[in-house]
Amino acid sequence: MSGPQCCSNPPALNPSSGSGHVEKLGGFNSYVTGSPDSKLAILLVHDAFGYEAPKARKLADKIAAAGFIVVLPDFFNGDPFDGNLASLPVWIKAHGVDKTIEDAKPVIEALKSKGVSAIGAVGFCWGGKGVVELAKHDFIQAAVLCHPSFVTVDDIKAVKVPISVLGAEIDQLSPPEVVKQFEEVLSAKPEIKSHVKIFPKVVHGWTLRYNDEDEAAVKAAEEAHQDLLGWFLSHVK
Repeated sequence: MSGPQCCSNPPALNPSSGSGHVEKLGGFNSYVTGSPDSKLAILLVHDAFGYEAPKARKLADKIAAAGFIVVLPDFFNGDPFDGNLASLPVWIKAHGVDKTIEDAKPVIEALKSKGVSAIGAVGFCWGGKGVVELAKHDFIQAAVLCHPSFVTVDDIKAVKVPISVLGAEIDQLSPPEVVKQFEEVLSAKPEIKSHVKIFPKVVHGWTLRYNDEDEAAVKAAEEAHQDLLGWFLSHVK
């Protein structure tokens, strides 16, 4: 997740954004939106800018409108990346992606204790690695990776649940040639339902950090949102 691409167009964080609310779930402050009676949940694993990013919450609200309860936990415990590239290596060390699976387990348990029977997870950039780790087990029923960071071909080989990978044409972190390798691995595993798509003319981070003034960018982000929602509607039942 090095270089400017992972951190371009940083969001203005807003703790009161979105139409949901914040509650403690599995020990983490979490943005929760959607019907509390829903038996179907989606876990959003944020990018480096954390759970107060308005566009992450807006997407959570959009997924919730389709009938899911959606949870966006603060896996950074109040310490999202501040956009200062010089401090990125130190920040990454403090917030290792390998911790996400352990952090996500109590959140998943908390959802199950509320009566949730099926869970999907989507990870963006930093969050992609945590979601692919969850997808290697039976913690979730379906996974989506949006412009993931740190995800390897070996990770994809170990996936056990239906997975969709949405990549960007301009991405130093998951370049199209790597995403195509993911596709080759998945197409050799027909028992695992998979979907891989590379979006033309967009850059890493486009699903959450699009520029509202750029019509093409907004359209590409909305297309990705529809794709991930469609994946969950098909596989989280």
